[in-house]
Formats: sequence, structure tokens, C-alpha cells
Amino acid sequence: MGKRIMIVDDAKFIRVILTNILEEAGYEVVGEAEDGKVALEKYPKLKPDLLLLDIIMPEMEGNVVLGKLMKDYPDAKVLIISAVGQRLLVDKALKSGAAGYIVKPISPENVLNEVERIIGPPDENTN
Repeated sequence: MGKRIMIVDDAKFIRVILTNILEEAGYEVVGEAEDGKVALEKYPKLKPDLLLLDIIMPEMEGNVVLGKLMKDYPDAKVLIISAVGQRLLVDKALKSGAAGYIVKPISPENVLNEVERIIGPPDENTN
């Protein structure tokens, strides 16, 4: 079984784009969430190797989700999804424990480079 990834973004089309990029590369997308509350409910059940997390969402913004996640699951690996111009929020996320970030518009090369840097290639055995 490949590396397991969960995608959290309020935009369905972003979740679809990321799922296609990741699955074509051989990663397994185990779940999606449209907001932070749903993400925090699903995370412990899905136990993904990596969480892709949008920084700006309704209900609960990404940095709040990240803070709660890192408190309850300090070994969680989180890759922030950010729009251009959100540098202060990204910096805050990195200081709070995010492993990296990618910027919208989504570039398949950037996504895969960051994912592989954080959790390794899709076919590598997990511990």
C-alpha cells in the first residue's frame, strides 16, 4: 500500500486537482475534508501519512486546525496550501509545525516535490 494522504480545502476543484496529481504519482488519497472541523474529525480515523491543509477556509482556518492537530498528534506531517500573498499566515504555520507549503495556483511538480520531500516516494515502505 502506498503513502496515505488526506486533503483539506474548501474548494472542491482544488481537492480534485490534488487527488488527480497524487494518485497519478502513486500516492493513496484516503480522505478529503471541506473544512477544518471535518478534518479534525476524520484525521484520527484515517491516520494519513500527510495532511494537505488549505490555510484560508470558512468555519476554521488552517492555522487553527494545524494548532489543534499538532497538540493532539505532534508527529503529524502537514503541508500547507496557500494563495500568493499569504506569507504571514504561511510563516505562522511553519512556526507551528507545518512541514512545508505549496502555493496556488497548483503546480503538479511543486506538489510532488514537497510531498516526496516530506514523506518520501509513494512506493517507499512506511514504518
